[in-house]
Amino acid sequence: MGYITEGIIKAFELLISRDAETYSAILTTLKVSTYAMTASLALGIPLGFFLGFLDFRGKKLLRTIVNTLLAFPTVLIGLLVYALLSQRGPLGQYGLLFTLPGVAIGQTILALPIVIALTATAVESLDRQLRITLLALGANRYQLLCTCIWEARYGILTAAVTAYGRVLTEVGISLMVGGNIKWHTRTITTAIALETSKGEFAMGIALGLVLLLIAFVVNFSLMYLRQRS
Repeated sequence: MGYITEGIIKAFELLISRDAETYSAILTTLKVSTYAMTASLALGIPLGFFLGFLDFRGKKLLRTIVNTLLAFPTVLIGLLVYALLSQRGPLGQYGLLFTLPGVAIGQTILALPIVIALTATAVESLDRQLRITLLALGANRYQLLCTCIWEARYGILTAAVTAYGRVLTEVGISLMVGGNIKWHTRTITTAIALETSKGEFAMGIALGLVLLLIAFVVNFSLMYLRQRS
């Protein structure tokens, strides 16, 4: 147990001294997760809203597919994205393999089903009389859309936080698509895996503490927004 205590002490030393390698992994993680979440929210919220709001033929099948994709293994996503971005793949000409945008593509695929499914659930849980009441009051389509989104805001926030947590802690995509390149595509999770395999527990614990801190900040922000509302 002594090496664990020593690792925690060294972890705080690395964070306080602003160790360049540690902070490089932190900044890389924040960058790529921001890219992925921006894309997944921009696509997932509208798709999830219409999936939950509209009734159409094949909706149950589509919902089943989306729910199934919630368990999509990150290693499989990494393999598929790697195949697409490699030189022999259809997107190889863009040089996205072993880059942060390439990793973001994979993480977007990972987060998108979560955002769609939870947003659809939030919309479906709205009062069924809300639409009728708004239409009776003379609301147009835009007003109806905005009001329903506002009423489902907590569910949408939960979808965003859940997706961000999945993106933040994944390893397979970052490792396979990003290549774990030092100072370039090495994220917190891939750095933890690498440093632990080398016996460098201090670096791994330091990065693990940062992950916990980021998760705490995100969840605290969600709780604060709910209380303010």
